[in-house]
Amino acid sequence: MKNNLTKTRWFIFGTYILLVLTILLICSIFVFVLNVKDVNNEHSLKKVFISFFETAENRTFDYRQALQIIKAQREPSEKIVVLEIDRPTVEILWEKFGEWPAPRSIYADVVNYLEKDKPRAIIFDLMFLKSIKSENNSDKYFIETLNKYDNIYVGINFDPVKSNIRTPIDLPKKLKVNVNNTSSVNFLDYINCRPIMQELLDSETVNVSSLNVLRDADGILRKVPPVMKYKNEFYPYLGFQVGADYLQSKNKNQFYVDKNRKLVVSDTKIPLTKDGFAILNWYYKFKEKNGNSFYKVWKDATSNRKSTNEYRDKFVFIGTTAEALYDIKSVPINKEYPGVYVQATTLNNMLDNNFVQKTNIGFDIFITLCVIVLIGTIVMFSTSTLIATLSTILFSIAYWFISYYALEKYNLWIPVILPTLAIVAAYILALLAKYLMKSRDFEYQYKLATIDGLTELYNHRYFQDTLKQQLDIARRYNQALSLIICDIDFFKKFNDTYGHQAGDAVLRQVAQTLKKNSRTTDFVCRYGGEEMSIILPNTKAEEALQLANRICHSVSEKPFHITPVDTETVTISLGVSTFPENAQTPQDLIAWADKGLYYAKEHGRNQVGRY
Repeated sequence: MKNNLTKTRWFIFGTYILLVLTILLICSIFVFVLNVKDVNNEHSLKKVFISFFETAENRTFDYRQALQIIKAQREPSEKIVVLEIDRPTVEILWEKFGEWPAPRSIYADVVNYLEKDKPRAIIFDLMFLKSIKSENNSDKYFIETLNKYDNIYVGINFDPVKSNIRTPIDLPKKLKVNVNNTSSVNFLDYINCRPIMQELLDSETVNVSSLNVLRDADGILRKVPPVMKYKNEFYPYLGFQVGADYLQSKNKNQFYVDKNRKLVVSDTKIPLTKDGFAILNWYYKFKEKNGNSFYKVWKDATSNRKSTNEYRDKFVFIGTTAEALYDIKSVPINKEYPGVYVQATTLNNMLDNNFVQKTNIGFDIFITLCVIVLIGTIVMFSTSTLIATLSTILFSIAYWFISYYALEKYNLWIPVILPTLAIVAAYILALLAKYLMKSRDFEYQYKLATIDGLTELYNHRYFQDTLKQQLDIARRYNQALSLIICDIDFFKKFNDTYGHQAGDAVLRQVAQTLKKNSRTTDFVCRYGGEEMSIILPNTKAEEALQLANRICHSVSEKPFHITPVDTETVTISLGVSTFPENAQTPQDLIAWADKGLYYAKEHGRNQVGRY
C-alpha cells in the first residue's frame, strides 16, 4: 500500500512537471507567432500582447533604481559639471536682449572663460540652427570661438520619419564612426536629419553628435542609443562620443560589437539591447551635486573675473533645464529630468563602466522554469497548505531581493514580472496537483476500506452500513427494500479438486455475473466466504424474486473457467427478503433471506428459495 501511494505521488508530480513544460512550450510557440510580422500592421499583435508585461517589468526596474539610489546613494562623478540654462537664466537673458534664443555670443563668452581653466570638454546639449536674427555678428564670433578649440561638442538631431519640410542632407564623413560586427544588433535607422549651422558641420575642430533619445511605451526614458544609423552610416550619441574620445585615445571612432552583444570602447564594454540601446544606471542627486546656473558663469565671463580652476579637467555640459524650453524627460528616478542630465548620466556610466545589462529571453525562460520547478517541489512536498503558502511567499520575497542586489552589485537586470507570475501559476498548479493526488489517495483508501480485493464487490462492512442506511431511507419515504443473499453450490469441491486458485476464479466470475445482471442502483456485496448479497433499493418482493431467478439462470448457463484450459458449470442458491413484508430491521432482513437460502439448498440447490 505504501509503495502504491509513493508511486501515485510521483505520478502526479510527473504529470505536474509535464503540464508545466507543455504550458511553456505553448507560450514559446505563441511568442514566436507574435514575432511574425503582420503584413498590414507590423508587430501589431505583439505590441498589444506584451505591452502590459513590458510596462510592468520596466516599472520594477524603476522601483529598483529608486531603492538603489535611496539605499546606496551612488554619487555622480566630480569630473562632470552641468551649466543649466534654467528659468532664472532665461528670464534674465530675455530681459537683457529682448529675444529668445539669446545671441550666440553669450555661449562664445562662456567658452572663452571656461577654456582658461582647461576643461576636458565643453559639451552643448543644444542645437544651433540657422539664425533668424543676428546682432553684432554674434554668430560669426560664436563660430570663430568654437573653431579655436578641439574639445567642443555640439548636437544634431535625426528624424525617424519622413518630413514634408526637410529633405535628407549629406553629413560630412568626419562625423561618422565605424562599428564592426553589428549582425547581432538591429540599430535604429533614421531617415532624416535636422540641419544645424553649416559652419559647425564643416568645422575641423568642433565635434558634432546626436541628441536623439527614445522613450519606452510608458513614456519613461531608460536607455540611449550609443550609435545610430543614418543613410547606412553610424553616428554617435553626444554623451557616448564624449566618453569614447576620453577613453579611447587610439583608434578613435573605431568600435566593434563583441559576441556577447557589447559595444567595446577601450576597456569599457557597453551592453546593448537587440535594437542597439544602452540601459542607463542613474545617480543619486546628480542635478543637485553637479549643477550650476549658466547665467552665473556668463556673468563671471563678462565681468572679466579671473580663473579659479573650478573647471579644470572637468566635463562641462551646457543645456536647458527650464521647463519652458521643453527639454524635460521622465526617467526612472524622476518624472522631470532635463535632457542635458541624460547626456551627463550617459558619460558618467561610461566613466564608471556602469551600464545595465538586461538578461536575454533564453535566460528569462530558464529562470522561469527553475522557479516553476522549485515552487512546485516546495508545494508538492510540504506537509500542509500553510507551510506551502508561507514558503512560496518567502521565496518570492527572496527572489525580489536577489533581483534588487543583482542590479545594485552587478548591474544585471533580471526579470521580476514573468517569474512572479510563474510563482503564482506554479503555486496554483501544484496545489491543484496535490489536491488531485490527495483525492486519488482518498479514493484509493476508500476503495481499500469498502471493496473486497478478490471479487471487487463491496465488502461486508460496507454491506452492513449500506443496508442500515437504505432501510432508514425506505422507512422514511415508505418504500420497499429487498435483499438477495446467494451462495455458490458445492464451492468446496472446486477448492479440493482444482485448488484454491480455481476457487478464487469461480468467486470472481460469479461476482462479475451478479454485477452485470444487477441495476446500477443496486449494491452488490461479498457477504463472506462464497456468500454474496445484493441490496435492492425501492424494490418490491416480486421484482426482487424475478431478479434473483434471472441471476440464478445466468450463472447456471455460463461456463466458468476453472483453469486456463478447464471449464465447469457453476450453480448458486439464493434467498430473498423484503421490507416491510418480511422484516423491520437489517438483522431480520438478513435472517429471512438466509432462511430462503437454506430452503433452496435443502430442496436441490440452483434455485431461489423463499421462506
